[in-house]
Amino acid sequence: MHSAVQLIELGAIILALGLLGAVSVRFSISPIPLYLIAGLAFGSGGILPLTTSEDFVSVGAEVGVILLLFSLGLEYTAGELVGTLRTSAPVGLADLALNAAPGVAAALLLGWGPVAAVAMGGITYVTSSGITAKVIGDLGWLGNRETPSVLSVLVFEDLAMAAYLPILTTLLAGAGLLGGATALAIAAATITAILYIALRHGTLVERFVTSPSEEVLLLKVLGLTLLVAGIAQRLQVSAAVGAFLVGIALSGTLAHTAQRLLTPLRDLFAAVFFVFFGLHTDPADLLPVLGTAAALAATGILTKMATGWITARRAGIATTGRLRAGTALIPRGEFNIVIAGLAVSAGTTPRLGPLAAAYVLILAIAGPLLARTAEPAAARLRHRRAQRRTPQTDDDVPLPSRPAPAGERA
Repeated sequence: MHSAVQLIELGAIILALGLLGAVSVRFSISPIPLYLIAGLAFGSGGILPLTTSEDFVSVGAEVGVILLLFSLGLEYTAGELVGTLRTSAPVGLADLALNAAPGVAAALLLGWGPVAAVAMGGITYVTSSGITAKVIGDLGWLGNRETPSVLSVLVFEDLAMAAYLPILTTLLAGAGLLGGATALAIAAATITAILYIALRHGTLVERFVTSPSEEVLLLKVLGLTLLVAGIAQRLQVSAAVGAFLVGIALSGTLAHTAQRLLTPLRDLFAAVFFVFFGLHTDPADLLPVLGTAAALAATGILTKMATGWITARRAGIATTGRLRAGTALIPRGEFNIVIAGLAVSAGTTPRLGPLAAAYVLILAIAGPLLARTAEPAAARLRHRRAQRRTPQTDDDVPLPSRPAPAGERA
């Protein structure tokens, strides 16, 4: 009987996602906000909480983020990644300074202490790779000139998280400097090993997974991606970074075939991820912290827009691309909630969790909506600039006064 209820819940979730997706197609909007709201409705404190399918949804959400980042990795080669990271280091540091500072300041002003301030800095800093990847794909921006710049910021942030999370967990546990240094060294070694294999031995990886059978290819690629992501996460590195680097290791025809085979699975589990996020947010806990969260969210929009503008400008991209880059970086999501969960579990302050949830929810909804306005806003900006530069027409120029006849002048 338990399995029957589980099947009913899973069927209802997937059918609801399909109906919400149809609504988004009908009105030409991103489905992400609808998925998040659905999660709120059927999660803790919602109108009809789910009871038996939570474990499946939790695992499906992790798989969704992994597949989203793997798909992004397929779009670029290892050489492009390394070159982009080298050139994006200044932007990555500016992104860190601009976006971590509001969270640190908010925690200190609220009197939560320095450890909570470190946690809040991470919450306001990192963009949701999963939501941004979905936005870029939904809006057809994968081939745009600014997309490599956006991805370089995301990868820099994920690599920064690989260093940040061991330090944060050490601070929360009070383990001392030695414990933090050890965890950080393990994370750095793991990233280096995965990146080295992707750069130097990508052909071996391709030879291992390639197959004339699409079924076998799908199973090999999916299994390898999940395996590497799991190992990376076990070694204190983001699973998303591991999946991204597996995608980087594949190229050419194999990458295109893998993308085609995995796209339906990616879309399904990505939708589950957004529902899962909403499921774990109790709407009643959001109201007391909504004002603070809205202020932080408004600041976060401005700082991420600045990051996107800077990185696209450095790449020589025009105004439209700069706006697209800025709006693509606005959403917050998976990492932010993980950081908040770690901090609350360690007993920092119970208010940090609802504040982080409200902040992330606002930006997870606002980000995709603002991304759709980037190109129209750029068009309006270009139009206003053109109007200022256009010379006056004959209709705009006043006619010169005609001299009076000689008799009148006299």
